[in-house]
Amino acid sequence: MTKQVVQLSRVVIRFAGDSGDGMQLTGDRFTSETAGLGNDLSTLPDFPAEIRAPAGTVPGVSAFQLAFADHDITTPGDAPNVLVAMNPAALKANLKDLPRGSDLIVNTDEFTKRNLEKVGYASNPLEDGTLEAYSVHAIALTSQTVEALKEFSITKKEAERAKNMYALGMLSWLYSRGADGTRAFLKKKFASKPEILAANLAAFEAGWSFGETTESFSVQYEVAKAGDLPGGRYRNVMGNPALAWGLIAASQQSGLPLFLGSYPITPASDILHELSKHKNFGVMTVQAEDEIAGIGAALGAAYGGALAVTTTSGPGVALKSEAIGLAVSLELPLIVVDVQRGGPSTGLPTKTEQSDLLQAMFGRNGESPVPIVAPQSPSDCFAIALEAARIAVEYRTPVFLLSDGYIANGSEPWLVPSVADLPTIDPNFATEPNHVSEDGTAAFWPYLRDPETLARPWAVPGTKGLEHRIGGIEKADGTGNISYDPENHDRMVHLRQAKVDGIAATIPDLVVDDPSGAAEILVLGWGSTYGPIGAACEITRRGGLNVAQAHLRHLNPFPRNLGDVLRSYRKVLVPEMNLGQLGMLLRAKYLVDIQGINQVRGMPFKSSELVDAIAAAAETM
Repeated sequence: MTKQVVQLSRVVIRFAGDSGDGMQLTGDRFTSETAGLGNDLSTLPDFPAEIRAPAGTVPGVSAFQLAFADHDITTPGDAPNVLVAMNPAALKANLKDLPRGSDLIVNTDEFTKRNLEKVGYASNPLEDGTLEAYSVHAIALTSQTVEALKEFSITKKEAERAKNMYALGMLSWLYSRGADGTRAFLKKKFASKPEILAANLAAFEAGWSFGETTESFSVQYEVAKAGDLPGGRYRNVMGNPALAWGLIAASQQSGLPLFLGSYPITPASDILHELSKHKNFGVMTVQAEDEIAGIGAALGAAYGGALAVTTTSGPGVALKSEAIGLAVSLELPLIVVDVQRGGPSTGLPTKTEQSDLLQAMFGRNGESPVPIVAPQSPSDCFAIALEAARIAVEYRTPVFLLSDGYIANGSEPWLVPSVADLPTIDPNFATEPNHVSEDGTAAFWPYLRDPETLARPWAVPGTKGLEHRIGGIEKADGTGNISYDPENHDRMVHLRQAKVDGIAATIPDLVVDDPSGAAEILVLGWGSTYGPIGAACEITRRGGLNVAQAHLRHLNPFPRNLGDVLRSYRKVLVPEMNLGQLGMLLRAKYLVDIQGINQVRGMPFKSSELVDAIAAAAETM
């Protein structure tokens, strides 16, 4: 049956169902096929914290949103054009986000009286006019899947589980996605279960055929390959794997073995999972018994000459804080990856937030300065991991890398770099004595600093003649001996701070995107606000209002030109998924009036929210 093919520029699809309905897998497979077709894309997985949330309830709904386009995009979209609701709970949780006139694909089999009552529907929304503003495609996904698999030697429950593959096949046909990647994925996933493999493949093919033949869909859609992306080889990448690969690249570029000491915690655990797969690159991973043991092992590895990393989220940072202070005192390279989530305490384990910035800046006793970097997107995690390693190794310091749940679990196309273009990181180990004593004998002073970086020498234990003492008690400048001298402590505190401040000389100036050169409003962000801010600025400019955008990847120290940039604009807006932590730092350092745009809903900003905030700020000028 041949149907009309309609060309679209951009599509936003949201798959939603119970956390056991396979919505994350469905979205991931659709994303992979989309990436293979050369579309630009951005994703937003949204799932409950419970391993198996109560079935059929709104809190148990798992969703996956994907935007794909024939041009450059930076967000997964404010609202879906298409909502696939696998049950009443998914409809109830997501209908508020669906614009009028959008497509709504509903699994009618799940709209039973019991399931409707469970989420508070007094009547069936498929029948009472609730959905008359939408283009509704009422499809019995579950029963059609079971019918398609009736010849297989599997249980009815196993057949029902394949309904996500049926839905995937149907949507893949509707939006002209490929099928080869999904077939290959299923063959690998169920290689040891041939009957389950055959059933899932059959469900996928049945969904594809239904889309092709049903009268429910009168047209098929196509989205052309993105034409404005730079040339090169791309692959779809999520933030956590990209960060893991960046750490491996840093290990290779520095010649240091990579060591990860970590305790599993959402949403950082996937970094541990990914690194554990790469022993062929000399990666060593230790799943420790707790957060403190994880960073303790990493700090010991750093002393032994490894590129040491520990990964965690906000609650884990609190537990690691004393050991981070020890790393500051020891002046050893250590990368502390904090994939931020909603807090305080256990908070919202699977939701995103940017609320650990001040904890990273000040969450230790004493004057304990630590450099901080933050990726702006999933693909940027690779580059920012390299940058964190460079700073840690060259300046002999722990470094905070602040990612967040949105970046960690989101995905986008990544332009795979050439290995020849990756930076070289020189550990420059101490190999011989660096001081001549008064009696003329050669000695090793572990705190005799490099005059340019103020970094102390890094001597691997066992290097002949370089024996030295380390520990948390204050050290004498130069000799590294224990010292309680007031003047020495004051000098060491200032030296450690000056070392971190000096990193600013090696980071690029802040780049401002101000196409007109006439903007009076600057929108400044950090972390995962990059995409929504960029989209909002583009929309605002198309509406005739000049606005500038800048984004910080280095948060301590700041770029050297940041103060001049801030003072160049009448208004500076800073969107953050916290109550204004970066804004507080900027006001304190630069005495500039910062206008915060703050929300802590566990979800990223919508570009429309920022468009409204920019317009409101312009009206007050």
